Amino acid sequence: MLGKILIGSRDSDLAMWQSKWVAEQLRKHNPSLPVVINGMKTKGDNILDVALAKIGDKGLFTKELEHALLAGRISLAVHSMKDLPTELPGGLIIGAICEREYPGDVLIAKNGEKLNDLKAGARIGTSSLRRRAQLLNYRPDFKMLDIRGNLTTRLRKLKELDLDAVVLAYAGIKRMGFEHLISDYIPFNICLPAVGQGAIGVELRANDCATMDVISAIDHKITRIAIEAERSFMKRLEGGCQVPIGALGRVENGHLTLEGIVADLHGTQAVRQSISGPAEKAEHLGEKLAEMLLEQGAGEILTRARQEFGIDDGE
Repeated sequence: MLGKILIGSRDSDLAMWQSKWVAEQLRKHNPSLPVVINGMKTKGDNILDVALAKIGDKGLFTKELEHALLAGRISLAVHSMKDLPTELPGGLIIGAICEREYPGDVLIAKNGEKLNDLKAGARIGTSSLRRRAQLLNYRPDFKMLDIRGNLTTRLRKLKELDLDAVVLAYAGIKRMGFEHLISDYIPFNICLPAVGQGAIGVELRANDCATMDVISAIDHKITRIAIEAERSFMKRLEGGCQVPIGALGRVENGHLTLEGIVADLHGTQAVRQSISGPAEKAEHLGEKLAEMLLEQGAGEILTRARQEFGIDDGE
């Protein structure tokens, strides 16, 4: 019998919103069970003057939470699924993947323009190599600037740095109540999202059956299938959170469609494919799609991207 649930969370506004949402869902299913949230800083939160990719992309926003989980200081950790590496520490599992919000990216422009209406040479802020690569593939004239910080900080930098626009995930914008700022929804044919984008994941100890029983109620099967396919795709490509890889899985009537892209940092070279099959073959389809892109040169593109940007894949 559980005495209470201790949730570990990054202490950013968005991360705390997500953890409070998970806590609320758990209370709905277990009204008498106390749920407490512990906020903490991660490596990615503490280093704000270096591009994400140069820091090292394994567990950038998750490792401190996982250490607390393994030490028994918290019952579970709540993450944005896009931040979770495909390889988890021994003894930990993803117990629930919650229903996904719309996974795409959005444009927030200084003067409210649509993507296609931005002037030639428009200065666009993003912390994502994936967004940078795909947007340059679409519009080579864009000037991409790296911006770091939480969502509110990046929105503020739109004015502080006199940018023409910033690109962010819709899910975070909606959850923080900034939908009114959206200028344009960037179509998937221009920019595929990050693996897992838009979904909240709950990580726990593999041997904690009591907590697993509690959180199983918030696991969303369709979302889990789609994201397992995306994560299998990224794992086969040996890609981390900070490399220019995009993917989107969609499930309908037991059928999974998975799209994936790998692009270079300048947008001059990109390989993109899709694959479809039975939903129960999600991981296999992810691996197969990765193999298709590797045959088209995805491995060489990723190697060059890591070398050029100084990406550190170490721990």
